[in-house]
Amino acid sequence: MDAAFTAEQDEIRRTLREILGKRCGPDEVKAAVRTADGYDRELWQQLSRQLGLPGIAVAEEYGGVGCGPADLALACEETGRALLPSPLLATAALCVPLITALGTDAQRSALLPSLASGGLTAALAVPGPALATALALTGEDPAGQWSGGGRAGGIQARADAAGEGWRLYGEAAQVLDGHSAPLLLVAAHAGGFARSRTLLFLVREGAPGLVRSRQTVLDETRPQARIQLRDVPAELLGAPDGEGREADVLGALAATGRTASAVLAAEAVGAAGRALARTAEYVCRREQFGRAIGSFQAVKHRLADLYVQVQAARSAAYYAAWDPDQGGLALAQALEALRMTAGEAIQLHGGIGFTWEHDAHLYFKRAASDELLFGPVHRLRAHAADRAGLFGPAPAAATHAPAPAHGPVSTVAAVAASSPAQEKVAV
Repeated sequence: MDAAFTAEQDEIRRTLREILGKRCGPDEVKAAVRTADGYDRELWQQLSRQLGLPGIAVAEEYGGVGCGPADLALACEETGRALLPSPLLATAALCVPLITALGTDAQRSALLPSLASGGLTAALAVPGPALATALALTGEDPAGQWSGGGRAGGIQARADAAGEGWRLYGEAAQVLDGHSAPLLLVAAHAGGFARSRTLLFLVREGAPGLVRSRQTVLDETRPQARIQLRDVPAELLGAPDGEGREADVLGALAATGRTASAVLAAEAVGAAGRALARTAEYVCRREQFGRAIGSFQAVKHRLADLYVQVQAARSAAYYAAWDPDQGGLALAQALEALRMTAGEAIQLHGGIGFTWEHDAHLYFKRAASDELLFGPVHRLRAHAADRAGLFGPAPAAATHAPAPAHGPVSTVAAVAASSPAQEKVAV
């Protein structure tokens, strides 16, 4: 088995790193997040045209590149290095898989080509701070209580009086890129107590009763919005009841969560690797007692420990890109590596590193924000342990998807939690 990247994957990495190196420095990132959209639209269009970035994992029949999750994760490792503010995660990692899995032929044909070209962006709205629960990252909720559960709160859906559509009422407080995305995928509870279920709906910008407001958040590179739905007309994602088997929405959300966790792990590894590289460069320049502090043994040991942790997390992230069932563990390890690396970066930059305006805090904010949104780490690991049956009866053996034809595969990353990996050892 060849564990090296293909020539196409190396070219994606090289081209993306070159573009982001020129257009996405710390100053450009800070300027982009303070725009109304929260990202640089011109750069987003360039990445869409030159690399087909939002369409990497979209089938060719819908105008995408036709690659797999491994290629998307590889690209997101580079966007994580630059802390690129963009709708890539919300659109390509969360919404595209759900539309592909649940949408009708007409919905896929209408939406996926625009999403793949970058002309349309989308956001996933779930009630309250329940994104990690909805994606089954930190626990299972077979009843879908997070969407409302028939009680007050959450987002409720009811068929309109004419029986030709749906109306939504409720609120989602933490919607990634929800203030700027023209298309919203809204998870809502329907059926009351008699036929309680969670469904997904399409809501377009400008719909009557839709109120969106951008929130002030810790990490500005991950803009979030509060979405209020006041009797908003919506289109059901998928076939209506009576037109075939009812879609497994919770199953599709869980599958999307597994893939998204692998993408997020790769993104966090990219950020951690870049923070470590910048810190190592700084300690070689900063002098104390007449010598560079990077020459002190204590500093060398701290950086060596971080290097091992980042490389182990990279190996785990690559493995999860091939086998998304391991995404939860990979995400936990990557988030921990990013948090530790960002914290040490602030410490080793000394007095200047503690100033809020220093670039090291961009990585620290990303680490804290991602753990709040998709973690925490201990719950990611606890859920993985429960799924593996470590503290109870083991579940039925999971069926692993075959390795993608052009994705990197690794036989050693299964022990990534305890062993470092070289740059070319992928998953």
